[in-house]
Amino acid sequence: MKQYNFDEIIERRGTNCVKYDLLKKDFGNENLVPLWVADMDFRTPDFIVNAIKKRLEHEIFGYTFDSDSYYNSIIEWVHYKHNWKIQREWLSYIPGIVKGIGFVLQCFTKPGDKVIIQPPVYHPFRIVPENMHREVVYNPLKTVDDIYEMDFENLESVIDEHCKVLILCNPHNPGGVVWKKDTLVKLAEVCAKHNILVISDEIHAEMAYPQYTHHPFATVSETAANCSITFMAPSKTFNIAGIVTSYSIIPNAEIREKFYSFMEAGEFNAGTIFAYTATEAAYTYGAEWLQQMRMYITENVRFVDEYCKSKLPKIKVYPPQASFLVWLDCRDLKLSQPELVSLFQDKAGLLLNDGSMFGPGGEGHMRLNIGCPRSVLSSALDALKKAIDKK
Repeated sequence: MKQYNFDEIIERRGTNCVKYDLLKKDFGNENLVPLWVADMDFRTPDFIVNAIKKRLEHEIFGYTFDSDSYYNSIIEWVHYKHNWKIQREWLSYIPGIVKGIGFVLQCFTKPGDKVIIQPPVYHPFRIVPENMHREVVYNPLKTVDDIYEMDFENLESVIDEHCKVLILCNPHNPGGVVWKKDTLVKLAEVCAKHNILVISDEIHAEMAYPQYTHHPFATVSETAANCSITFMAPSKTFNIAGIVTSYSIIPNAEIREKFYSFMEAGEFNAGTIFAYTATEAAYTYGAEWLQQMRMYITENVRFVDEYCKSKLPKIKVYPPQASFLVWLDCRDLKLSQPELVSLFQDKAGLLLNDGSMFGPGGEGHMRLNIGCPRSVLSSALDALKKAIDKK
């Protein structure tokens, strides 16, 4: 069995890489340690690289189409990982999950309609509807015993006849919650009762840690299957975000017909050669790599948690149940949000995501990307400790 090396430091500068090459332009300091954008600094797995290289050997890259083997790889992977038996006609390529959200809003809503999100949550959930002149309605998460839970009482209170869509983050980003089945069942019942379409963003689904079970929203009940569109992708899992490999799963025939007709009309459902190639390779050969990567990330979580408990007691870690993103509660530092961002960025030389960008409940928090070699994390936390000790 091949052992993969996640301790390897790989130079990414000079590749038009958002995470590194935009530091000077966007933040004025190219020497910041980038622990922000949600891709990993691990080498893309060899079986994906080799599949792309093999395709490159045929030196014509003309119009392409989605093969049976591409769809079969998704069907088999989703069954293997999530015990969900999906059908070929339920599937379609989409050119990115954020774009997919935009397409759903264009297809199923009109300007002035309302879209519900559950902050603190992935910021495009707010930005995309706002830019499309839909009204964003907040159903903030609540904390119970230091774990985020959905607030159904609030949800019922904010729904009116103008609410058409709810965007679900499953698993949750930045909170790292793998939603329990009964929570998703209840959410489906509320949304179905009010004729609200659920977009379930499940891009972090494969990153659920072994002690937690990810439940695809559409699997928890017939009601959920009939009021939802699920988005998945191998991009976060296998570190291929730049290839754009997302797809949608829609069990309900009426929703499927409406959305896929919209997608086909603009040819938005047409993937690229490398999207199909990379997806098929990832899902055919990726199980062992994923297992090793998750084990490494789990150790990174433990490392950050123990470091903060012993050396940075005013920073509390929400141990994620999925993903390589860690939500840090920094409120005990008693800093304003600009002061908190400055502490990390100007004094420690670290670039994390400002918690306030994730909406209400994000203030006083920062999001840390731990998808990197442990040595990078270690030196970053040492720099943070030094900055806090000087404060």
